[in-house]
Amino acid sequence: MARPPDGKTAALRAEGALHPHPEAVRDPLFDQQPFFDRRDAVQVKYEMLRRVEIDGAPIATTAEAFGFSRPTFYQAQAAFAQAGLPGLLPQKRGPRGPHKLRADVLAFVLASRVAEGASARVLAARIQERFGLSIHPRSIERAWRRQEKKHR
Repeated sequence: MARPPDGKTAALRAEGALHPHPEAVRDPLFDQQPFFDRRDAVQVKYEMLRRVEIDGAPIATTAEAFGFSRPTFYQAQAAFAQAGLPGLLPQKRGPRGPHKLRADVLAFVLASRVAEGASARVLAARIQERFGLSIHPRSIERAWRRQEKKHR
């Protein structure tokens, strides 16, 4: 018989905070009290950091006991030092924005559009000549729309 869907697991999965290997969390804390949930990657990371920082436990064995690698421990430590608990929340993967449309290229695009009414296809060719960057015309059109939204 199939188990009914678990709301907390679904919520953690939707937020990207579901621990990829909850069975790997072997720290006794997660067996002793129902408050501690080995499926919650944010809680597991916080407790891992606390164990090292407050209790003075060694990093390698602590990371392993909490189901993470040493590099993951150091990433969590840096994120927590920089942003506190929100730093332990999962970050969206992939590019954070248009990486080819730097500020100077975008200024060129906007100035050319205003001055000449140049099309995205024409501007893509000019960007290739002037900056040596290959930018798709659709990327230029999206940049125009973003700028229009900002100035409304």
